[in-house]
Amino acid sequence: MKPATALRKRASATVGVPLTWAFDGSFQDCLADLEDALRRAIVQVGDVSRVLVVIELALPALKARMVAGDAIQPAWREFLARVTSQYGLPAAPRFRYVTHEAPLLALVIAWRS
Repeated sequence: MKPATALRKRASATVGVPLTWAFDGSFQDCLADLEDALRRAIVQVGDVSRVLVVIELALPALKARMVAGDAIQPAWREFLARVTSQYGLPAAPRFRYVTHEAPLLALVIAWRS
C-alpha cells in the first residue's frame, strides 16, 4: 500500500487548474462572450475523464440590466438550450446565483484527467 502523501500527490497532479472568466456588459453580449469562452475552453481542456462547468449569474447585476431595459428572454432560454445540447458535456452546466455585487456572468471550468 502506498503512503497517503504519495496518493495525495498523484491525485493533485491529475487535477487541472480551473479556468475562470468574468463577463460584464449587456446581457446578450455577455452570453455570447461566455459561449465563445466555453467553446475555447473545451478545446483547450481536450479529452479528460471529468469536467465541471459552473456558470455564476450575479442577481444584482442582472437586476440592473433589467432596469436598464436589457431583454433577458429569449436569449437566456436559447443560450441554455445550446450549452446543454451542442458541446458534448457529460452533464448540463451547474448554475450559481450570487447575491453580492459581481460581474454579470462568470464561467468556471474544472477538470480531472
